[in-house]
Amino acid sequence: MPLSRRSFLAGAVAAPLLGGLAACAGTVVQPGDLSRLRIMAPASPGGGWDTTARVMQRVIQSSGLARNVQVFNIEGAGGVIGLGQLGREDDDALLMMMGLVMVGAVDTNESETRLDDVTPIARLIGETELIVAAADAPFDDLEGFVEAWRADPAGTPIAGGSAGGTDQILAGLLAQAAGIDPGLINYIPYSGGGESLSALLGGQVAAGISGTADYGPQVQGGDLVGLAVSTAERSDQVPDVPTLVESGFDVEVSNWRGVMARPGMTDSAREDLIQLVVDMHDSDEWAEALENNGWDDQLLTGDEYGEFLAEEETRVRQILQEIGLIS
Repeated sequence: MPLSRRSFLAGAVAAPLLGGLAACAGTVVQPGDLSRLRIMAPASPGGGWDTTARVMQRVIQSSGLARNVQVFNIEGAGGVIGLGQLGREDDDALLMMMGLVMVGAVDTNESETRLDDVTPIARLIGETELIVAAADAPFDDLEGFVEAWRADPAGTPIAGGSAGGTDQILAGLLAQAAGIDPGLINYIPYSGGGESLSALLGGQVAAGISGTADYGPQVQGGDLVGLAVSTAERSDQVPDVPTLVESGFDVEVSNWRGVMARPGMTDSAREDLIQLVVDMHDSDEWAEALENNGWDDQLLTGDEYGEFLAEEETRVRQILQEIGLIS
């Protein structure tokens, strides 16, 4: 697969972990009863998965699709700790948020639970990746950053999400396009966008990579400088930030997020969850959420979503091997 250009579907306000675990332990849902729903965000509060889960919570409740929706966080290992918990669940009224971060993390963390061990429900959204630097960085465009990066890869740390996820894949592809050995990248993974933002603002890293929902407000507010966005077109969230292609680097990446459910559920229970997500998707509240967050509508459900996941696992594994993240 050529490395010059990737049009890639990648894949990204919060209750504390103890509160989430309490919600997990205290909720008893009868099979087929979606009046109460739990949504697991398998990352720390403040990041893309957590934000998307809480938007779902609000839309499902405000649309009257479920009386009570609880969101809880299970942090660690690019989401595979949460994936492992999902693999042990017997609750049909539980959805887990996920995306490419998890697709890659399953391999980089050698997870015993794989994506084909749980039940695919729906792909929901896509989001532009955003490369940023602190406002006081010694460069204010991508060319300047790449020049500094090329001169001293080890001394130019880059913050991003968990190892093997969308952000690190983008860093590797950009390094290749810039003539930098991906093996020399000093990539520092963080469990959520809030943590990487703190590292950027505290001067601990030279640049950061995350979704526009994580860094866009800080770019608009002047705390961060937007160096480039990863998709073919500019993002409405940060319209003044050029694309990677505009900046002279032939790379494209788009982040996606979806939801999974427990293994071994009946076809009827799976269809109930799919219908819930479809009804949420068709609401005016969801359309407004897509616009407000700068998300692309990428709904794909059931078996088609499962086929997409299988293709993504193969594609992601190949890219991770090419940039040296797995053997």
